[in-house]
Amino acid sequence: MKKIGNSDVTVIVPTRNEEGNISLVLQELTQMGYHNVLLVDANSVDRTVEIAKEFGADILIQTGAGKGNALRQAFNHDGLNGDKIVMFDGDGSMTAKEIPQFVEALSSGADLVKGSRFMPRGYSEDMNLIRRIGNQLFLLLVNLFWSTEYTDLCYGFGAFRRDALQKLCPHLKSKHFEVETEICIKAKKLGLAVKEVPSIELRRRHGKSNLNVLSDGLRIFRTIIRELVDSHT
Repeated sequence: MKKIGNSDVTVIVPTRNEEGNISLVLQELTQMGYHNVLLVDANSVDRTVEIAKEFGADILIQTGAGKGNALRQAFNHDGLNGDKIVMFDGDGSMTAKEIPQFVEALSSGADLVKGSRFMPRGYSEDMNLIRRIGNQLFLLLVNLFWSTEYTDLCYGFGAFRRDALQKLCPHLKSKHFEVETEICIKAKKLGLAVKEVPSIELRRRHGKSNLNVLSDGLRIFRTIIRELVDSHT
């Protein structure tokens, strides 16, 4: 990877058929000085990969399916540079202008920094009532079972210190969107220092979300129960 600008930061972007969004995402990252970009692509059938190559992003073709698989594969990738790793969606719902606050929190001692849409100055433009209720229910369970004080759970904007990610990654098992919840739980179990920062979730710019409220909701619930059982065995 190139080391230009914010060379201590690598941004991981999982994608699947995001040709309508990826140019805007990568353009914003580049404008903010983030040139170490690893795009993990789930075998897109559109021009996602071709466009990403035009921006100079490194490409990792995902084996298997699901966001969890993509992130775990990226976390284990030998080409990661720098001491700070950011996970960032490729659908245009996140803004690169928020990354500096994540990086600053890491520099101040946090191991994991997670974005929250429910802190003051954070909000979501893309969460319907069902998703909001589900997120709050899962959040209640996690905070109750593990004595955490998270304000958001099912959100994929986060950043890691490299050494903390190396501790966390071998324990991750999730294949799909439930990986975001698993990261929060495993970070607590491992005693990592977690800090939340406010984040604004925008509506995806083009296309439809790959999230399925019912099936992914069930996966998140099963992940919470599995982790609870593992904690008592």
